[in-house]
Amino acid sequence: MEMQFNSLSERYKRPFGCVKQHELCQLMVEVPKDCPLNRLEVVLSSDSGYGMSVSFTREGESEYYWEYRTEFSLPRQGLYFFFFHVELTDEIFNLFRSGETGLCANEGEQWQITCYPRDYQTPQAFQGAVLYQIFPDRFYKSGSCDLTGKLEPYWVHASWGETPHYLPNEHGEILNNDFFGGNLRGVEEKLPYLKSLGADGIYLNPICMAYSNHRYDTADYKRIDPMLGTDADLERLCRSAHRLGMKVILDGVFSHTGSNSVYFDSKHVFGHGAVSDPDSPYRDWYDFQRYPDQYTSWWGISTLPCVRELNDSYLDFIIRGEDSVLAHWLSLGVDGIRLDVADELPDAFIAAFRKRLKEIKPDAWLLGEVWEDASNKISYGVRRKYFSAGELDSVMNYPFRNAILSFLAGRGGEQFRRQIMTVVEHYPPFVLHSVMNSLSTHDTPRILTTLGDNFSGSKTEKANRFLGPEARSLAIQKEKVAAMLQFTLPGTACIYYGDEVGMEGFEDPFNRRCYPWGKEDRSLLGYYQALSQIKHRYPALRTGTIEFEAAPAQTVCFLRCLDGETLRIIAHSGEAPFSAPLAGKLLLLHNGRQEKDQLVLNQWGCAVVLEAEG
Repeated sequence: MEMQFNSLSERYKRPFGCVKQHELCQLMVEVPKDCPLNRLEVVLSSDSGYGMSVSFTREGESEYYWEYRTEFSLPRQGLYFFFFHVELTDEIFNLFRSGETGLCANEGEQWQITCYPRDYQTPQAFQGAVLYQIFPDRFYKSGSCDLTGKLEPYWVHASWGETPHYLPNEHGEILNNDFFGGNLRGVEEKLPYLKSLGADGIYLNPICMAYSNHRYDTADYKRIDPMLGTDADLERLCRSAHRLGMKVILDGVFSHTGSNSVYFDSKHVFGHGAVSDPDSPYRDWYDFQRYPDQYTSWWGISTLPCVRELNDSYLDFIIRGEDSVLAHWLSLGVDGIRLDVADELPDAFIAAFRKRLKEIKPDAWLLGEVWEDASNKISYGVRRKYFSAGELDSVMNYPFRNAILSFLAGRGGEQFRRQIMTVVEHYPPFVLHSVMNSLSTHDTPRILTTLGDNFSGSKTEKANRFLGPEARSLAIQKEKVAAMLQFTLPGTACIYYGDEVGMEGFEDPFNRRCYPWGKEDRSLLGYYQALSQIKHRYPALRTGTIEFEAAPAQTVCFLRCLDGETLRIIAHSGEAPFSAPLAGKLLLLHNGRQEKDQLVLNQWGCAVVLEAEG
């Protein structure tokens, strides 16, 4: 027999996962009764250099094991790792984590504990909510906007729904300067549709004045792009959304600006930018190696010069000033900000941004773009403090997306469980319930295309490639399983505009086509509406715990529980049907059937069952 410890079980570690600063943490290790143990310690260390060791004492027993227990609290917030130091009568070694629950002497990984500030919390309204992401130019156009001041050259497609332009010009450049004219008034007009979908809020890709259609090349932080409308349009959109109980989140791009901007002004359009005026107040925002034509840019893209985020003038302009960019957008009714490429923003910038955000609007939401496990992320050689310093309310949760796609690719339920539980263990619970769970975004291919087509041809081939009837039907079956998992796993389910009606598309710009008004897949839309209704009706799906149960290799089964309410979620990818006892009320069934007291799921089937009401 060997020593036993499982950080995923509260029998061995309490509380589960993360801890608050100064919160008591209890550990238990089972030691075989025939083991000649002299000393057992837990050894903890943090990236900051702080460490401690605490001894165990024998405080209980079972038939074959002594139960050794200890408790401690962490006086400093931070990311900690721990292992066990073991001294036997004739041997000394350290015990590390081997896989998920195993132990290994002198090799393996350490366990992780995030110690977060005691006053760290996230807005309740965004926990377990449903959001809707909109690429503004391609969602809906209502009326026309005054294009005075729109950066040139640009052109507008003759017809809504044409293929976005993707070919390079004669210089090999892809300009992204084709538009369809979607605007803020169009978003406002479609708010009733979004409400019918169950959206608690909308997340808009950048709306600031910019040259490109994606608008991640900010030209003026305090002006809405003329193609989208005006400050008054945004203010009216926020008011209308609030009347429907919906929030509005904007995309903030603060690691770089556009080269054709008020601040950099490479084309001498504005007059007092860093390039057009050697004495510009913005010159110190940028890192010039040789003025004015050599400078640090985002991923080497010359049209996206990087800013020095901790420059005092930049901090005042974006965050600290009375009429800062942040204060300006919040004054118009905005409820939250997504920080683009949060990994490239210094911790000090994010901390200052959050502090000011909460001072102005305490219930505002701060979301960061992070693609990996955000709890232990290392960026540019620095361990990030998104949770250990209480910097972000939420992150974009690509790890859950990866787990869902892996399961639907046939990699099995066990791998899915491990991927999910890693995040569940590493994130503070209120952050976990706030993470943005997406199946598609503006940076990924559409979920339907991902599930239905692994084609890797040229851009031109992808521009004209769509799923055939049979492949599309199968992909929709899979998407319904993916969406069920998206809505029932911990976090906020975020629908990328058009996923709910069967939009297809490979990578940018084909994942950014126009919403197909009048050509929607109404059956798929109804399925998303049903999922949203279930998520809103049952609190366990908003902030409940998650616990996986044993299941066959190609099946996922987990429980969401809160205050006596229990829902069982099942998804099946195997070719042979899966059967299980049905003990409760069937809330949702896809690709399956009920046979008396049995639930039968075919391949790509799923179900949500209410087993106990709170």
